[in-house]
Amino acid sequence: MILNLAGFHIGAFKKIHFWMNSMKFIDDESISKIINFDHYDPFSVLGFHEGSVRAFIPSAKSVSLLKTGTGLEETMELIHPAGFFIYPGKSETKSQAEPDTGYFPYEFKISYGNNETQVTRDPYSFLPVISDYDMHLFNEGSHQDIYEKLGAHIMTVDGISGVHFAVWAPNARAVSVTGDFNGWDIRRHQMRVLGNSGVWEIFIPGISKGDIYKFAIKTKEGAVLLKADPYSYYSEKRPKTGSIVWDINTYQWNDGEWTARRGKGRNLEKPMTVYEVHLASWMHVPEEDDRSLTYREAAVRLTEYLKKMNYTHIELMPVAEHPFDGSWGYQVTGYFAPTSRFGNPEDFMFFVDYLHQNDIGVIIDWVPGHFPKDAHGLCWFDGTALYEHYDDRKGEQRDWGTKIFNYGRNEVRNFLISNAIFWFGKYHIDGLRVDAVASMLYLDYSRKEGEWIPNQFGGRENLEAIDFIKKMNEIVYSRFPGIMTIAEESTAFGGVSRPTYVGGLGFEFKWNMGWMHDTLVYFSKEPVFRKYHQGTLTFSMIYAYTENFILVLSHDEVVHGKSSMLSKMPGDVWQKFANLRLLYTYMMAHPGKKLLFMGQEFGQWNEWREDKSIDWHLTEFEPHRKLQNMVSHLNSLYRSEPALYEIDFEQAGFEWIDFYDSDNSVISFIRKAKNGSFVVVALNFTPVVRCNYKIGTISKGFYREIFNSDSSKFGGSDNGNGIGVNSLDQPWNGKPFCLDLTIPPLGGILLKLNPEETEDNS
Repeated sequence: MILNLAGFHIGAFKKIHFWMNSMKFIDDESISKIINFDHYDPFSVLGFHEGSVRAFIPSAKSVSLLKTGTGLEETMELIHPAGFFIYPGKSETKSQAEPDTGYFPYEFKISYGNNETQVTRDPYSFLPVISDYDMHLFNEGSHQDIYEKLGAHIMTVDGISGVHFAVWAPNARAVSVTGDFNGWDIRRHQMRVLGNSGVWEIFIPGISKGDIYKFAIKTKEGAVLLKADPYSYYSEKRPKTGSIVWDINTYQWNDGEWTARRGKGRNLEKPMTVYEVHLASWMHVPEEDDRSLTYREAAVRLTEYLKKMNYTHIELMPVAEHPFDGSWGYQVTGYFAPTSRFGNPEDFMFFVDYLHQNDIGVIIDWVPGHFPKDAHGLCWFDGTALYEHYDDRKGEQRDWGTKIFNYGRNEVRNFLISNAIFWFGKYHIDGLRVDAVASMLYLDYSRKEGEWIPNQFGGRENLEAIDFIKKMNEIVYSRFPGIMTIAEESTAFGGVSRPTYVGGLGFEFKWNMGWMHDTLVYFSKEPVFRKYHQGTLTFSMIYAYTENFILVLSHDEVVHGKSSMLSKMPGDVWQKFANLRLLYTYMMAHPGKKLLFMGQEFGQWNEWREDKSIDWHLTEFEPHRKLQNMVSHLNSLYRSEPALYEIDFEQAGFEWIDFYDSDNSVISFIRKAKNGSFVVVALNFTPVVRCNYKIGTISKGFYREIFNSDSSKFGGSDNGNGIGVNSLDQPWNGKPFCLDLTIPPLGGILLKLNPEETEDNS
């Protein structure tokens, strides 16, 4: 929002005020700048000055000065009709103990035209709250907890309760805090700039939790912008855009056992099956105007469901404040504020806390790659390209109509790194999945020749973004044991999930976008043609250990005409369900951690929409309910079998049996655990039952069939091997023994060796 500020002129009141007794001097220009919201240092004009006190209170009818502890009340002189008042100093009619030049504590008694009276301390009587050292760290980009200094903070100063406001706007002519508490008069609480830091601040007494505010910023050109607080902890619910004063330090956490346990062991060796959720559309309340669940409602219902489905983690699409529902949260305006759509900050803390108490980790999507152009947001924050680049060849993300952060600016890096710390520290988040990393890494991302600027060495890599990512990862891992960062990165950029000390970006995991693409291309083929595309299915194992991958079937693949997972599958209805069961079986057996988007676990037919609940009614029908049951069972099996998760990122955890049998569209392999136990996997990608199908194995004994996607309890045809099979003393596939199996149509089986068990005594 841009306001045209009408000027106030001295007019008939034009004069120079000069009090002989103490040389207290104030000129017309200073008064004019205050009245016209144009002063970079209003504290040099307002407040206490050598015995006199000056105040600018535009809506006041009269103002009296109350000298604290004396009982004395002095009427202040109105020297300009816009509301500029002065107490000139020692009264001629009242005896005062203090000298004119000595400071004395005071309050204002303000009378308004509606007969309302207010007694308050003068905001211009307080010294700066932020230290020079804080500003030094911020300006060099190393203040990890800068969110504790900038923004709005409830505190007590000199025994007075109020709120301290601070904002970075280095190119502004003037800055003020405006809100309900001052009638949204942008002239009332003008801020001072702290040296050369570019940070403006003021402490306003009497303001409290729940007050709504914005920063009014006057640009060099004289326009006035109303901006939400970049560091605000809480925001108004859209379509409103105001920031809300809030204290986020009062919640009593009860997840100590979880966080202590989280810090033990390596995430790489733990089971990780993630349920990806968009909170606004996971479940609605039809009887209440089809509203979304609140944070507290979702905490209880999601936890119950996640435990039923045996997930280890939930991943939330962005929960930071965003104005446009259609962005799904990926166009953030309030980086430090959980969206008010579902409740207040304590409500979201309860959400995380409740899941932790039920042994479920919480990952959130984080968007440090770009931000929207909404007028109240970061775009052209102080009338200049402050958080972004001036040149659109570096600063414009054309695919999404957003702005790109300027990672080369210390204060911008500080903003983003402290934001990552904030979510881990204040909200106990277990992981950040960093969105659109590829767009950050490459200067020519989605750009044609001539539309981008090479780096200093002539290359296409965004060196400043790369440096930012590395530093962010180094800092959060050093501060929060057991957390994880995950890159959504779709290119072949090397070392994404490798430590920075070996030249990597420092993420712990990377989404395997290549596996998702190739696997879905393969599964979309009619089974009769799959034999010609076997390499598409098995190609992922060529690069499986180049990164620490998470296999994902995410929200991106079930929108914008791509169809739901079930609808992607070829064949009749039975075959579609069988294909989907097979896909999930293959995914769970393949090396890498796992993620599945909501609604796909029970086979939603429709594409996902952010404005409606997923189709829970489908679970009333047997095929969908049985698919859901299979996913739950598969998650449970995965968590109970170390061979399926313990050695995900080393060749030692995987061994091919046969990937050559394209004529039958069958693949088989072995997954191994640290203790030497293993699971044999056989997958048939055609609707033909493969009877007496032999595959090699590495040990002699009885192999119990521990999972069959074609089981009737999952909606299948019950083809399989009963309780299991004995190995045969016959070399096969280069292995010393073999198994004679029945591999079900469009099905997968998992078998586990029990050397002491045979088919006869089982």
